[in-house]
Amino acid sequence: MIYYIIRRLLMLIPTLIGITFVSFLILQLVPGDPARVIAGIEAEEEVVEAIRESLGLHKPIIVQYWMFVKNVAKGDFGESIRTKRRVIDEVWPRFLNTVRLSLVSIVIAFFVGITIGTIAGVYRNSAIDYSTMVLILLGISTPSFWSGLLFILVFSVYLGWLPAGGFTGIQSVVLPAITLAAGPAAMTARMARASILDVLRQDYIKTALAKGQKESKVIYKHALKNALIPTVTIIGLQFGYLIGGAVLVETIFTWPGLGRLIVQSIDSRDYPVVQGGVLIFASSFVFINLAVDILYTYIDPRVTYE
Repeated sequence: MIYYIIRRLLMLIPTLIGITFVSFLILQLVPGDPARVIAGIEAEEEVVEAIRESLGLHKPIIVQYWMFVKNVAKGDFGESIRTKRRVIDEVWPRFLNTVRLSLVSIVIAFFVGITIGTIAGVYRNSAIDYSTMVLILLGISTPSFWSGLLFILVFSVYLGWLPAGGFTGIQSVVLPAITLAAGPAAMTARMARASILDVLRQDYIKTALAKGQKESKVIYKHALKNALIPTVTIIGLQFGYLIGGAVLVETIFTWPGLGRLIVQSIDSRDYPVVQGGVLIFASSFVFINLAVDILYTYIDPRVTYE
């Protein structure tokens, strides 16, 4: 177990180096002179030169990247051009809001997906199974921006049950969380159904049923536990995608998260904030995958690095 975790941690090193390099390239790939883009077309040359000096753009690109990595290692992501505050102070509270929204969404996706997938697997080739498969197909194929607008129209405009956006309390989380959870719930349900069908064909399940154990107990105690092994992987990956893919949902519902901050920073050409946001998003995805891999070894002790 310890050897497996150490190997996985060592594998993170090149991945994190790649993440920092991609984040660094965001500023370098800006068309034209990044300092001129940040300062504006009509800015004085002295202002442009000052920005270039503050960002270190006059130095060789290798030196710039090394300085960027050193600053990131110290928790220094630079200064916001728009607010003149430290980027970490701008990004971190918004990232926590995104994590809160994603946690609520993944809990909804997990329980709804496991429930629907298990029911569909147990009652396979029945009307219930076909109905759940239609729901799964809708959940996977419906874009979040469309379902989010539909939820706002129905539950906020017509019924007036829930707020259409912002963050004014617990009620504000409901619509964006359900919108964000729809796709992962459908993916989880499809994986859970396939896993349940595979497990129910195993000999030990047939043996347990032949001994007279209740079907509900066999499904809950034996089948579901083993079917969760591949499903946990999907949940972990979906949680990473939720954090990084919440941009649309946060924009639609004006949720004060990191995705919306990145969109606003792109509009205002606040590239240091964009760099910091992308770096935190990508790093969180990597560490979530690591946590899933470690959790996998606890669920199934047969899993090893080899």
